[in-house]
Amino acid sequence: MALSGSGIVKVRSLSDRKNSMRGLLYISPWILGFIVFQFYPFFLSLYYSFTNYSMLNKPKFVGLKNYVDMFTRDRNYWQSVKVTFIYVLVAVPMKLAFSLFIAMLLNMRLKLINVFRTLYYIPSIFGGSVAVAILWRFLFNRDGIVNQFLSTFSIKPIDWLGSERWALFTMSLLTVWQFGSSMVVFLAGLKQIPNEIVEAAKVDGAGRIRVFFSITVPFLSPMIFFNLILQTIYALQEFTAPFVITGGGPLKATYLYGLMIYENAFKFLKTGYASAQSWILFLAIMVFTAFVFKSSPYWTYYQDSEDSK
Repeated sequence: MALSGSGIVKVRSLSDRKNSMRGLLYISPWILGFIVFQFYPFFLSLYYSFTNYSMLNKPKFVGLKNYVDMFTRDRNYWQSVKVTFIYVLVAVPMKLAFSLFIAMLLNMRLKLINVFRTLYYIPSIFGGSVAVAILWRFLFNRDGIVNQFLSTFSIKPIDWLGSERWALFTMSLLTVWQFGSSMVVFLAGLKQIPNEIVEAAKVDGAGRIRVFFSITVPFLSPMIFFNLILQTIYALQEFTAPFVITGGGPLKATYLYGLMIYENAFKFLKTGYASAQSWILFLAIMVFTAFVFKSSPYWTYYQDSEDSK
């Protein structure tokens, strides 16, 4: 029995619908989880940000009061903004620079290089876990391993976690230590740099520094762009390290934004106020991301776009 053209189209459309329904059925657990645990709480928090809500009482609409109090009355808010800003400025560039340095080392042709690449990625497997934060606190205690090592060189113990001068820097080192994900991105970018361009530059008399800034950095600019956005967002949302290592001290020197939101929501039970602070952080991330995207054409080099011109 022959099918007409329209009949074939109907059979295909019916088959496509079945495949679509089957695909939706497969991903339905993810869709349900996304709606329940992300989409719904996301917009519910926006509503809570305009209310006086403590999780123990029904939300009471107060308009912009939470936002006004945040900017005009809460001294801890501006201290947290200041600390978070400094933390991002210190931790993110250090992490990107160190991950690029390690990536260039692992890009060399050495024996057992794959083993070294695996070992260097291990810190990122643990991520910002509580166990790693506890380990960091143990290492940098006044009687910790770091000070014991420094004492062998007759260097006086440094109060890494109890000093306003050193606490935030010590916490930034933990972020730098978790460099594996950025390192993998940079290593992938280094593999894409044409060897003939590097060799031609060396023949023309370019040294390692000139090759790095004139060839390596431009070719890696898309990876720098990606890592800059991703690591900045991570740093702005940092919570585990200040919560476990210092508790925001000493004297609010490590009172990062994420810790402030947590304390307002779960310690002081000011859920509506914490929701307002969360939305300010969300808007700050959006503004930063938009700025980086807008500026990227001036400093990001894409080889494919150049070849197509």
